[in-house]
Amino acid sequence: QLQLRESGGGLVHPGGSLRLSCEASGINPNYYAITWFRQVPGKEREGVSCISSPGVYTDYADFVNGRFTISRDTAKDSVYLQMNNLKPEDTGVYYCAATKWRLCPPVMRPSSDFTSWGPGTQVTVSS
Repeated sequence: QLQLRESGGGLVHPGGSLRLSCEASGINPNYYAITWFRQVPGKEREGVSCISSPGVYTDYADFVNGRFTISRDTAKDSVYLQMNNLKPEDTGVYYCAATKWRLCPPVMRPSSDFTSWGPGTQVTVSS
């Protein structure tokens, strides 16, 4: 069973940056593709970015528009989401999740295919 835990959230001004971390533990923690989701107030949970295993392939939601970068460090069993030029509409709880596969899903949408979820980390973008 894969366990995931996010960290790195916080309060930042518009235009600021944050780096979120997703640390994996359990059997073969680096085997799985990792997807970042977010839950924005009043909206359904939505996919943000995904990185395959190994980290050759990445995918981003359209709203990212070049502002975020996903990466992974197998030595630390971790996946990172560097978020720059943050906007108030980026406020929400960010989660990392994994399916049982090494490739990113064709559509970044929450489903029963995602068998491991972290508890989430709050990101607040406000002046």
